[in-house]
Amino acid sequence: MGLFSKLFSKNKQIAPAPKERTALSIEIGDIINYDLTDYEVVGKITYRDGNYEWYGYQLLEGRDTIWLAAEMDEELELGIYKKVQLPVSKPYPKKLTFDNKTYYLEESGNARVIGEGRSKNIHGSVVDYADYSDGDEESFLSIEAWGTEIEVSVGYPIEEYEIKIMAGSK
Repeated sequence: MGLFSKLFSKNKQIAPAPKERTALSIEIGDIINYDLTDYEVVGKITYRDGNYEWYGYQLLEGRDTIWLAAEMDEELELGIYKKVQLPVSKPYPKKLTFDNKTYYLEESGNARVIGEGRSKNIHGSVVDYADYSDGDEESFLSIEAWGTEIEVSVGYPIEEYEIKIMAGSK
C-alpha cells in the first residue's frame, strides 16, 4: 500500500472521544474553567460516610490551589474552598468566628477516603470532619482532621453553570 493510500484509507483508527464529564465524575488531568481561569485537576478525594459519598477536587493554576467540592444531596451542591489559618481543636465547637463572620456547626462525622493524584497519600485513611455555615448559606467553613493535623477551609457555593469541565485523555 502506498503512502497516499495509507493517508486516505477509509479504515482509519479514530480514537474514542473522551467521556462526558459531570461535577460528580471529574478525573485527574481534567481542566476546570472557573471564574475565567483554567485549573488542572491534580488531586481527587472521594469521601464515604456510611452510604453517603461526596468529592473534593484539588485544582491548580500556577501556584494557586483551590478545592472544588461536589455532592449530590437532594440536588447537586458545589462549592469552592481555600485553606485558611484558624486554630481549631477537638471536640469541634458549636460555632466559630473567622474573618468577622460567625459560623454554626451543621454536621460532623468521619469518612473513609479514596485519594487519587496528589491526594493518593491519604488513600484508605479516615478523616474526622465538621461543616459550618454562616447561617445565610453564603459562606462555609470545612474542618478536616487528618490524624493530629487539622485543616480548615473557607468556601462559598457556586452553580453548575459557573464551571466548564474539559476532559483529559481518559
